[in-house]
Amino acid sequence: MSTNATPGSFAPLQNDSFLRACLRQATDHTPIWLMRQAGRYLPEYRATRAQAGSFMGLATNVDYATEVTLQPLERYELDAAILFSDILTVPDAMGLGLSFALGEGPKFAKTVRTEADIAALAVPDMDKLRYVFDAVTSIRRALNGRVPLIGFSGSPWTLACYMVEGGGSDDYRQVKTLMYQRPDLMRRLLEVNADAVALYLRTQIESGAQAVMIFDSWGGVLADGNFQQFSLAYTRRVLDQLPKEFNGQRIPRIVFTKGGGLWLDDMNSLDCDVLGLDWTVNLAQARARVGGQVGGPGKALQGNLDPNVLFADPEQVAAEAVRVLESFGTPHTDRDTTGPTHVFNLGHGISQHTPPEIVKVLVDTVHAHSRLMRARG
Repeated sequence: MSTNATPGSFAPLQNDSFLRACLRQATDHTPIWLMRQAGRYLPEYRATRAQAGSFMGLATNVDYATEVTLQPLERYELDAAILFSDILTVPDAMGLGLSFALGEGPKFAKTVRTEADIAALAVPDMDKLRYVFDAVTSIRRALNGRVPLIGFSGSPWTLACYMVEGGGSDDYRQVKTLMYQRPDLMRRLLEVNADAVALYLRTQIESGAQAVMIFDSWGGVLADGNFQQFSLAYTRRVLDQLPKEFNGQRIPRIVFTKGGGLWLDDMNSLDCDVLGLDWTVNLAQARARVGGQVGGPGKALQGNLDPNVLFADPEQVAAEAVRVLESFGTPHTDRDTTGPTHVFNLGHGISQHTPPEIVKVLVDTVHAHSRLMRARG
């Protein structure tokens, strides 16, 4: 299977509302997709994962990865699919040995903490990530134009956190020690990560991804000043290396920093189309600060329902969805120009304990209420 997919090899898109909203173009409804929408809250996902034997067994098998990416689309009227993979595939390809125990987070067999460790790092051979690119092409074909496909990676800083800590962390002690004690080494690590992430995302685009997202999951743990130096600067380095279009199509780029609401104005300077927001951010204020005006430049906004809302009763879930939509306010409806737009999402990934039937309530409410908002102007 060739990763360099020719433009004629994919079906034309039937629902482009997600891509239009990313590019601040008017849509008939507010598009919705969910971070981790293909995941453990779905019984069919758990069944496929059991068949695959492990998380990496699932992610590295093209047929399984395709199957689980499409599972949520069989249940819900989502407006985009996101590649089933993990943010840590890049450091795994650098030889750090990624594994997942059932019910636990990711672990690396090797950590990166010393001058020698960092000197040995290099942008990995993309052939080691061929399984990801083959999955992108396979998923894009299987979607058959139903909705667009989003590719993604962890941000250089977020990858560095996992690489130095060896897994998740409560206090980020190892990675912050390295940053404060040897900022020169941290910068070298982040440079390698940024160039690897850029090549990784570029190859996903060449394989069929129609938008790409950078997950800066741990950017929010940094002090002000350090965020700009050690996270934002390297996210910018990734974006600078990505194509804005491929095969004549614009490729929207989304940046999501969990805990990044403090730095919205700094993030507004990024060369990306969409800023993802967690649930701590007021959407109306974010729109006023970075959403732009009709006919002028600005960022589309993505988010930002608290994932724990999905444990409430259906009436409350619907009411909270409406509240998020109303907080953003009326999207612009002029098809001839760009203006403030919103992609509905959660403020972080969906919890594995979420009842699957409640997600339908959320998706249907977002579509129905956002149409109502446009109708009333």
